Amino acid sequence: MEYQAGSYDVIVVGAGHAGCEAALAAARLGCETLLVTLNLDSIAHMPCNPSLGGPAKGHLVREIDALGGQMGIVGDETSLQVRMLNTGKGPAVHALRVQSDKQAYAHRMRDVLLAQPRLTIIQALVENIKVEEGQLTGVVTRTGAYFKANNVVLTSGTYLRGRIIIGPTKYEGGPNGQQTAVNLSQGLKDQGIELGRFKTGTPPRIHRRSVDFSQFKIQPGDDIPWRYSFMPTKSIFWGRDPQKQVPCWLGYTTLQTHEIIRDNLYRAPLYSGEIEGIGPRYCPSIEDKVVRFADRSAHQIFLEPEGWNSDELYVAGLSTSMPEDVQYEILRSIPGLEKVKLLRPGYAIEYDYVKPHQLSLSLEVRKLPGLFTAGQLNGTSGYEEAAAQGLLAGINAALRAKEKDPFIIRRSEGYLGVLVDDLVNKGVKEPYRLLTSRAEYRLVLRQDNADLRLTDRGRQIGLVDDERWQRFDQKREELEKVKTLWHETVFSPLNQEFQELLSSVHSTPAKGGLSAEELIRRPEVSVQELKKLISSLIDYEEEVLQEAEIETKYAGYIDKQRVEIEKFAKMEERLLPLNIQYDEVLGLSTEGRQRLKEVYPVNLGQASRITGVTPADISVLMVYLEQRRRGVKNDAS
Repeated sequence: MEYQAGSYDVIVVGAGHAGCEAALAAARLGCETLLVTLNLDSIAHMPCNPSLGGPAKGHLVREIDALGGQMGIVGDETSLQVRMLNTGKGPAVHALRVQSDKQAYAHRMRDVLLAQPRLTIIQALVENIKVEEGQLTGVVTRTGAYFKANNVVLTSGTYLRGRIIIGPTKYEGGPNGQQTAVNLSQGLKDQGIELGRFKTGTPPRIHRRSVDFSQFKIQPGDDIPWRYSFMPTKSIFWGRDPQKQVPCWLGYTTLQTHEIIRDNLYRAPLYSGEIEGIGPRYCPSIEDKVVRFADRSAHQIFLEPEGWNSDELYVAGLSTSMPEDVQYEILRSIPGLEKVKLLRPGYAIEYDYVKPHQLSLSLEVRKLPGLFTAGQLNGTSGYEEAAAQGLLAGINAALRAKEKDPFIIRRSEGYLGVLVDDLVNKGVKEPYRLLTSRAEYRLVLRQDNADLRLTDRGRQIGLVDDERWQRFDQKREELEKVKTLWHETVFSPLNQEFQELLSSVHSTPAKGGLSAEELIRRPEVSVQELKKLISSLIDYEEEVLQEAEIETKYAGYIDKQRVEIEKFAKMEERLLPLNIQYDEVLGLSTEGRQRLKEVYPVNLGQASRITGVTPADISVLMVYLEQRRRGVKNDAS
């Protein structure tokens, strides 16, 4: 029997990484917020890899932090190991990866949520959304509790009609044995929302003390204690001492491993037809890798710690849904795992997702205003993508509650913008994973300058507090001081120390005066060398110096991308009417018209990025806008 259980400005359903960020954002923006979770003990759970970051994903965590989100702070506080990836490449693809203590991360995030003013958390299963006379009015739980709100953020992850698959064994469930939401899918369909079916998976977990580590190569953390947050943070485990980091371990599958998999493919759900959903191309199962790359004699695996005091190891690279007995054989065929003890078998999970072309750029479902979706529910993969969407959805749900304009990040402003723009305009055919190659302006959208790009925007909407703003303002001032210092400092060719430094880094001797700005532009000269000539540089934070070095060294390339961004902005400023009838716009291609009607872009720039919309279609729209401006009726010409 249904009963009224309370009224809120914003309701967030699900307390995974998307739900946590959404709930915190809404509450911090002054909204009375309810967070509904299936299990209070599984808040911010890491059911797959216990780590954050990597290429593009690390950029997202930095951007979440710059806007005032929580993931970066908690990631820093519970890190076991930090590594900067792609350091042999340009700064656009440098990416931080943090190995986390999964239990500590979840506990820390839960503490933050429980302490947040205006945020109420309950354990319940949401069975349906409530719609009255075409208007969203709240959610209803399994026990009949009706919570009222005109703004709801769904972040149900892989729990919508979740089905666990291990070999021939299949049962309803969410990650790690959690219950699943069965009826909510039908409730969404009843409102005309299109759903799809995806699949993801996870590898087995093994006991640390059953591993012969002499057969593996140690993968230590970096000497530099990198952090995600632009605020002063440190790990509760190893503080600022990099020697206290917990290592990962690198190993390889063997030909015997591959033979075991091939001999048992008839028992693999992925190949027997048991799995209906489409899996992630960028994170295939080990059986898929063996089939697709038949000429490979070995595949990398990584043993990654799940916690500071845990003996559980995550076997990265060995995602599988093979039968449990086959998983034992696979593991014991790997050097160093001959006596392995399996703690949890790997499994596949199928789940329903909302096809994201139905969303606006604010992540609001166009057919049902007030309903926002975020995370794996939108067809993405990864904690970072989920948290980023949750933050944006939570912000926009709160702004809608306050009757304010939506908050949109353009793809020229951040990876958050690239992520949402891709989902809405291109849709998904497989679980989406963000990559640096998806960002056309990646030299401008670096992880090191995320605060310079987005903190001001976070301040404008009210998520960036005074402490963060003060630190940001100070960093911005110091960055300008360093650039000015380099511009004004000129070294004489008669300066012996200067010429000796050039010689030591195998740089061309200076025949005339050379400014520090010109010197740092030389590829072989780093800011560390410059410190030897300008002693006052030791007064500045390393983060500021690195930022100044990148901005100076790559100034020409950055300027070119900024010119491209200006052109992009002009297309974004060409707004399309909200009431445009694409069937009446003559000259559009059939596919282009269909896709435009599905997405309903807000401007020409967005229209140009929709899959199926051609340059010719954009030209037709430009003519249409000009004719509309002049009051001329559209015709086939």
